[in-house]
Order: sequence, then structure tokens, then C-alpha cells
Amino acid sequence: MRQAGVLDVGCHSALLAVARRRKGGTLEPVLTRKVRLRLHMFLDAKGRLTGPGIKSVQRAVAEAVTTDPRLRLPEAYAFATSVIRDAPNRDEVIDRVARATGVRLQVLPGEEEARLAYVAARHWAGTATGPLLVLDIGGGTVEIASGSADEPRVLHSLPLGARRITRDWLPGGTAASEKRLAGVRRHLRSSLKALPALPRADPGGHVLACSKTFAQLARLAGARSTHVRTPRRLTLSELRATFPLFLAADPARLRDLPGISRHRAEQSLAGALIAEALMEHCRAESVTICHWSTREGLLLERLGVAPGAAQRPRLAH
Repeated sequence: MRQAGVLDVGCHSALLAVARRRKGGTLEPVLTRKVRLRLHMFLDAKGRLTGPGIKSVQRAVAEAVTTDPRLRLPEAYAFATSVIRDAPNRDEVIDRVARATGVRLQVLPGEEEARLAYVAARHWAGTATGPLLVLDIGGGTVEIASGSADEPRVLHSLPLGARRITRDWLPGGTAASEKRLAGVRRHLRSSLKALPALPRADPGGHVLACSKTFAQLARLAGARSTHVRTPRRLTLSELRATFPLFLAADPARLRDLPGISRHRAEQSLAGALIAEALMEHCRAESVTICHWSTREGLLLERLGVAPGAAQRPRLAH
């Protein structure tokens, strides 16, 4: 039996996930430790992480890797997502965190995050699933990957994340007018249209949505599985039905919407608009919510888990 750990430092949390490979190649969780962060509150006008923000990362990383001393933790692969990766003072942040904690954060290119999300989704769905389109909405970027094999054939990472769109187009997380909402939609659609090689949903394949944004939108839309072993789905029509909820909500009450977590509330409208644009452009009438993404892709590869070994629910066509 082998085990490995991944420390994922993002905008909203530092999360340590430890898993082991059991006989037969299954992936078994051992430990999860999450420390909340609010790095979007510590970014200056140029996207630099301020001093208090760097200190919060130092504290979160130190706390995440300090766990039950009776549990022998493996050396964790620590990586930072776009909020640190794209910061102009990224090197300073990484150096200061390393000096304070002994943990040196790695940064993955957006395309590599997309590849790992695909690897995770392929294992989650099973290798016999056929053509697969994977959509992942992050804070700074959107990752898109597609293929029919263990590795993706097409990869994209686009600067259209929920935090970025909120900052540039929807201050406070709300639309000042219908005109502003239409402007955001035009921007997203034109950005996606500018990429002629962007993959479309295959009629005989599956579309997996690998992000907290999609998962929360599915809960808000009230999407329900008909069976406990059937993964949750979100249709485009259900997603569009959520927009009146966002527009009717007082900005201070966005966090009270069903399924929307407190720390992601401000970015939830942007996330819904991005999800709508992606599903439209990729011609996906529905997506299946997948709870595995880049972090799980790293664990699978570090453990050398064989393709299709993870025991996940079978997807229905």
C-alpha cells in the first residue's frame, strides 16, 4: 500500500489531501485538512498579493500541514492556483511562504491544470465512458479539456475565471443593470468564439463539470438525482432559471441563496454567467457534476493508479 499527499493552495483555502493506493489500484482517502483563506480580499489593483495576504498564506500552509502527530504523513506536493500563480509578486510570495513554513509552493501552467482535471475526470467516470469533455471554472481561469483516451487531445486555459470576471465586470458580485449583464455575456461569448479550436460536446460522449462553481450552481438550481448512485446533473435550462435569483437578491444576501457558500457568494453570479457561456459554446445541454479535479489528478498520478481503477458511479448516457 502506498500513500501520497497534495497541498492545494487556492483563493479560498489551503487544502491538504492524503490518499493511498490499495491492492487492486483503488484510490482511498486517508486525510483531508482544509484551512480557509480569503485571498481575493488581499489583492491590490495590479493583482499583487499584499503583505497581510502573504501572512495569511503562511499561516494557512503551516496549519494545513500540522495534523495528528500519530498519522505519518507523506511528503506532500504543494501547489498554488491562479490567484498566486498570476500575481506579479508570485516569486516573493513563494519565497516568503517557503522561509516561514519550509513548504515551497509549485505553480502549474493553466494547460497542466486542465490536463490533470481531465485525468481525474476520466478516472472518476471510468475509461469505458468514451469521448469526454471536461469544464472547470476557477477563480482566475477556466480550464477546458477533451479527448477519448487516458490523456486529453485538446487543452485550453482561458483568463475567464469567476474572480476575474467579478473584479472586471461585476463589482460586489451583482449586475448594476440588464445592460451590464448583457455586456458580460457578450464579453464571454466573444472570448470563447475567438478560439475556433474550442471543443464541442460529442453526441456520444459525456460532459463533466469539475469545479465548486458548477456544484453550487447545481444545488441552487435544485437539480436532484433520481437515485443515490446517479451523479448530479445540471441542465442549461436549469442554470438559466437561477439568474432571477441572483438579480433579485440584495448584494449582502447573496450568501443566503440555497447551495451558495458564504466565501464564494460574491463570485456566484459571474460563475453562473461563465457556466452558461461555456455550455452554450460547447453545445452542452447538460453537464454531470464531478467532484474530482486537478488535485485528484495529481494524487492519481503520484500514486500510479491504473486507468479506470477508481471506483466511481457509472455514468448514464
